[in-house]
Amino acid sequence: MKIAMIGQKGIPTLFGGIERHVEKISCSLAREKNREVFVYARSYYTPKKTKKFKGVNIIHLPSIQTKHLDAISHIFLASWHAIFKIRADVIHYHGVGPALCLWIPKLFKPSAKVVFTLHCRDYFHKKWGSAARFFLRFGEMIGCLLADEVIAVSEEIQEYIAKTYKRKSSFIPHGVDEEEKIPANLIVRKWGLKKDGYILAVSRLIPHKGIHYLIEAYQKIKTDKKLVIVGPSFYTRDYKNELAQRAKNDTRIIFLDAQQGKILKELFSNACLFINPSEQEGLPVTVLEAASFGVPILLSDIKIHKKMLGDNVFLFRNKSVKNLAEEMEKILGEQKTPLKKSRQAKNYLKNNYDSWAGIVEKTVLKYI
Repeated sequence: MKIAMIGQKGIPTLFGGIERHVEKISCSLAREKNREVFVYARSYYTPKKTKKFKGVNIIHLPSIQTKHLDAISHIFLASWHAIFKIRADVIHYHGVGPALCLWIPKLFKPSAKVVFTLHCRDYFHKKWGSAARFFLRFGEMIGCLLADEVIAVSEEIQEYIAKTYKRKSSFIPHGVDEEEKIPANLIVRKWGLKKDGYILAVSRLIPHKGIHYLIEAYQKIKTDKKLVIVGPSFYTRDYKNELAQRAKNDTRIIFLDAQQGKILKELFSNACLFINPSEQEGLPVTVLEAASFGVPILLSDIKIHKKMLGDNVFLFRNKSVKNLAEEMEKILGEQKTPLKKSRQAKNYLKNNYDSWAGIVEKTVLKYI
């Protein structure tokens, strides 16, 4: 069976929830001898010299590197390549934007199984103008109506698909593997970060992720804890510059760009608090990762945040700098309650989420 993954920027993961999802699934699928897995990548994300990763074939295709044309130009080429070069048996589209090209295999290779995963309703993101939002919604409609199988990463998205498109979808969330905390080592040498000495946010630097609320709230409280922000901008240089301007006179705020591997594990392991101030999410992988490391978690009170870990996280009113500052101060001033919630969140993960291996088994059933 030849399986093509389309929509991600590439693997191995540098940043991005979809990329993490695709990497985990693809590498697991590739372990089986009867499966060939192909992941399409963009050269600025995955180096051209990387032709294979953990058994997965990496296919590099060009793209028009602008905010509005980067993804769609790459996905358009990948769709044709998957049909005529790879001759894929399964073509799996990830995201509403990529689903704009889902009609290509449906029309020109009807024998292929076409699968669509709706990760997030991206047209709510502030970085998009009205025209882009229209096409993202159109992509969602194409994916939900034309795909042979539709996968929703959250129950909220599954309910939305049923209500909007009268279409049955399969609820297959991100997987979660148990993690053990590791001591601060590399992060001490590189940035002087010590155990419980910093608050952590892991997010792309784009407006709807709400990092500007976090910086403003952090600057309102009195604390010796540093604020560590991990993640890159992505066609949002103006926003990144705005964040840097907000933080320029505060040496406690550290921007680390994208991190991975052992350094990222150390960052999660030794944070005193993890915060995701996002205005809108599908099912944020970083929140699940923080919970797997047993870090106390503070989230905006959007619907998915309130549901994904039950009552085992702290919440603040979405977009409210004042309430975010109040909650941060309250959590940092306590010890027992944050530790208790972090343990409960980790147990909740264990009891309510599958491992990545389990998620792969569920996904494979949609390929048959």
